[in-house]
Amino acid sequence: MNNTKIKPIVFATHNANKLAEIREIARGEVEVLGLTDIGCHDEIDETGNTLEENALIKARQVKERYGYDCFADDTGLEVDALNGVPGIYSARYAGPSCDSEANMQKMLTVLQGIDDRSAQFRTVIALVANDEEHLFEGIIRGQITREKRGNKGFGYDPIFVPEGYDLTFAEMEASVKNRVSHRALAMAKLIEFLLIRKNRYL
Repeated sequence: MNNTKIKPIVFATHNANKLAEIREIARGEVEVLGLTDIGCHDEIDETGNTLEENALIKARQVKERYGYDCFADDTGLEVDALNGVPGIYSARYAGPSCDSEANMQKMLTVLQGIDDRSAQFRTVIALVANDEEHLFEGIIRGQITREKRGNKGFGYDPIFVPEGYDLTFAEMEASVKNRVSHRALAMAKLIEFLLIRKNRYL
């Protein structure tokens, strides 16, 4: 581990699961604050048409309103047989008020009878720091299962098996998932960028 640290940075989320995952991925390289830590209780509307736009909307709003350097992510599950659906609508695939269980059930129902289960998780992280904006992408290919497996993780984790593994994300230990996931890959790029250019952010 590199012992050089930068100043704390805000992750624009109220999702405790995502915040815990990001902190585990950062592994002490970067101190990550959540929105609650800075007294932000705003619900930031994701009105963009792409993952990139949604991530930038969230990071820009925190920077503008609270003054903190900030990064935000948006993640989509993109299913090949469904032409990339649900994509940016992954969190509300079964409807605006539905939860992960409903989203997974809809996905499994839609894919009934379809042999091509290939899909990918794609995360885009937007960083707004000083007067600069940067984007970092992480993609993990895999397969949609035919039934839910495992009780770890969150979101679509119980129905996604990443390439090279036999376990769903929800069956994996967090230490494994947080090395190979889409979010981990994007976060690794962000951390590398911040450490390389640490003098700008100290």
